[in-house]
Amino acid sequence: MNRRRVVITGMGLISPLPASLEYFREALVSRNGAVRPFLWSGEEVSSVPIAAPALFEGKIEDFDLRDAAQKKIIKKGLKVMSREIQMAVASSCQALHHANIQLGQFPSQRIGVSFGSDYILTTVDDVIDGIRACCNDSKNSRNSKNSEEVFGFDFSHWASEGLTKMQPLWQLKYLPNMPASHIAIINHFHGPSNSITLREASIGACVGESVEIIASGRADMMLVGTTGSRLHPIKMLHAIQQEELTTTECKPFDRYRDGTVLGEGSGSLVLEELEHAQNRNAIIWGEVICGSYRTRYDRTKTDRKREAVRSVLCDVLRRSGMEPEQIGHINAHGLGTRDSDYAEALAINDVFGNRKKSIPMNAIKGFFGNLGAGSGAVELIAGVLALQEELLFPTLNFSTPDPECPVTPNQENNTPSGQSFIKIAVNPQSQASAVLVRKFQ
Repeated sequence: MNRRRVVITGMGLISPLPASLEYFREALVSRNGAVRPFLWSGEEVSSVPIAAPALFEGKIEDFDLRDAAQKKIIKKGLKVMSREIQMAVASSCQALHHANIQLGQFPSQRIGVSFGSDYILTTVDDVIDGIRACCNDSKNSRNSKNSEEVFGFDFSHWASEGLTKMQPLWQLKYLPNMPASHIAIINHFHGPSNSITLREASIGACVGESVEIIASGRADMMLVGTTGSRLHPIKMLHAIQQEELTTTECKPFDRYRDGTVLGEGSGSLVLEELEHAQNRNAIIWGEVICGSYRTRYDRTKTDRKREAVRSVLCDVLRRSGMEPEQIGHINAHGLGTRDSDYAEALAINDVFGNRKKSIPMNAIKGFFGNLGAGSGAVELIAGVLALQEELLFPTLNFSTPDPECPVTPNQENNTPSGQSFIKIAVNPQSQASAVLVRKFQ
């Protein structure tokens, strides 16, 4: 029995670059990045630049909807959606519209969802009333020993006074399974559903699992995607304290790279069984061969990330039956930090270094930095568009090769993309994933 082939029939995104696929592609070709100073009330308040989807406010007008019933469901559900969930639902609406899929058009049990995310944190607005209720003030609290006034948060009052101030459904806004849940409910998808929380590496797990679901006959279509935000105030604080952030721009693999940029966004793709897509005359944007994810966590080794990337690259080549010479280009993770780019470059060289001709490569984060889990799907969409254009997008901000990184990112607009590419994604925990896509023929 022949294995069922899986193709891409729809794509949608919310990113710091223009949201429509046409304008997104044009921004990549024109080298128009979206990194901006961090402004508050029009004034720059931090030396850390950011990349935010300026046109997405989480209002019902931001969702690409054609069905009144769906619009009603989303409008009602917005109050229990964090920004990450809102972006996920919005990008999925775009992808389904792009694929020309209408509500109720196909058997609901034959369509599933697999969506990846970061950890999602509560916003200050949701907890501030509860915190205030537990804060001592001069009227009701005095130190019994010296009669000095005591101020501050008293956790002993949280259960009785703080928690009662919280909205009953507040936690639904922050559960990582809610992007897939909302998407399935809004579209009446009753097929296989899963939520992946591998942060930046989520995309390979979502796509890999979904390809196997369709190939095995358990579903005819899967809505896959990722969503993430590094711009949550607490996440930004964590990043500033723990991560390598640039004060200027993200320069993937450049000799003078000095850190990444914080951003947010979401991407969604419709994966569909080939015959099912052809029967409805769908436009096919590419064929997904496989996806995979791996980890190499060994505290005794310092090159865990290199081993993880090398392992996942070898796995997608093995599973696809393709040789390194057959891969058209690499869509790299390209975080822009010293250690991450170094490890990724070495891993790519480990697998593709013996090619007769060096493998073309680009990295998209120079345009908008790290969107958290959302980076994976947004950058995968960029790779699919490159296949359609048959030209590789340039790597923004790369100018000086690093002698320690044995790769050379593309800087031109006339480099052929080849007939296939591998998208690499890596998270801080040294978990790596990869997706192999080729041009449909």
